[in-house]
Amino acid sequence: MRIKEGFILHILVIEDNVRLNDAITEILKTQKYMVDSVYDGRDGYDYAVSGIYDCIILDVMLPQKNGFQICSELRQNKISTPILMLTAKNQISDKVTGLDLGADDYMTKPFATEELLVRIRTLCRRKGEVIINELSFSDLCFNINNLELYSKTTGKSVRLSFKESEITKLLLSKPSTTISKEEIITRVWGYDAEIGDNNVETYISFLRKKFSFIGTKVQIISLKKIGYILSND
Repeated sequence: MRIKEGFILHILVIEDNVRLNDAITEILKTQKYMVDSVYDGRDGYDYAVSGIYDCIILDVMLPQKNGFQICSELRQNKISTPILMLTAKNQISDKVTGLDLGADDYMTKPFATEELLVRIRTLCRRKGEVIINELSFSDLCFNINNLELYSKTTGKSVRLSFKESEITKLLLSKPSTTISKEEIITRVWGYDAEIGDNNVETYISFLRKKFSFIGTKVQIISLKKIGYILSND
């Protein structure tokens, strides 16, 4: 995972205490994070194993499947997403168990908001490789800070909307990889978003028009029933 300035971190909260889960979710949303909330272990694992999250906040005592089981199974399935485990217990053995199973950090409830946010930032930085302000492919460049897309060939530029920007960042971060519509929906709108393929197609159409406007050599290629990939041929 890379931490890139201007990218919205996507966080999963798995906590069966509804009031606490809702409180954590609201705290994270005030920090402009994208958040998915789950209240039991079975659903939590199904969300987490998708691998789309930048950080997972995971309670230990959960119905259906406990946090230790979730952590262990995620690591067995090569999901390396940073995991911050929460527990009402303050026993060293619980902390050791969680860390041995692959958790990255541990917090005992109750905790201060400031500590939670610091630990999340630290976990995401720890896994990050590089901080960048611009993404590029061939002559196409995107400035993450001001949402400006421009061509180095023509010098022309255009400003993108928020969702256009998120799709562009996703395509440019993996320019040689096909990005499925499902991945675009999940990363841009969220795991539970009731968004259809036609919404993605609409935004891809908007982007193609803006690519044409600035005169870039780069094109967004559609691969039927697979997704989209960038090309400069």
